[in-house]
Amino acid sequence: MSENKFYGTGRRKRSIARVFLTPGKGSILINGQPFKDYLCRDTLATIVMQPLVAVENEKSYNINVNVNGGGLTGQAGAIRLGISRALLEVNGDYRSILKTRGFLTRDARKVERKKPGQPGARKNFQFSKR
Repeated sequence: MSENKFYGTGRRKRSIARVFLTPGKGSILINGQPFKDYLCRDTLATIVMQPLVAVENEKSYNINVNVNGGGLTGQAGAIRLGISRALLEVNGDYRSILKTRGFLTRDARKVERKKPGQPGARKNFQFSKR
C-alpha cells in the first residue's frame, strides 16, 4: 500500500534541498535530524516554517529533507522553497498565498566571481601614482 508522497526541490546559493511531504503529525527531519537541532538558530527554523504557517498546515505533514552544499542560511532558504513547491503539489490553491509572500521565487543571488588582476570580485589593489 503506497501512501501519498509529495516532492519539491529548492535551491539557494550553493545549497540544494530535496523535500518529501507525507501526511502526518508535523515532524520535520533534515538529513535524519530534527530540524531545530540541525539548523541551530531560531531564525533559520522560522524561515523553514514560513510556508507551512502561511497555508496553516504546521501539523498536517511529516517532512523529510535531504540537503547538501552551502551554509546553513542557504540551506534554510533552499528548504523553504522546496517545501513551498511540494505544497503546490498537495493543493494548487495555495499558489496565490505562497506567491504573494514570495515563497515561490528562487533567490538568484550568488557569490560574484573573483576577477584577474584583483584580490577579489570588486576590490582592487591599492593605487599608487609613483
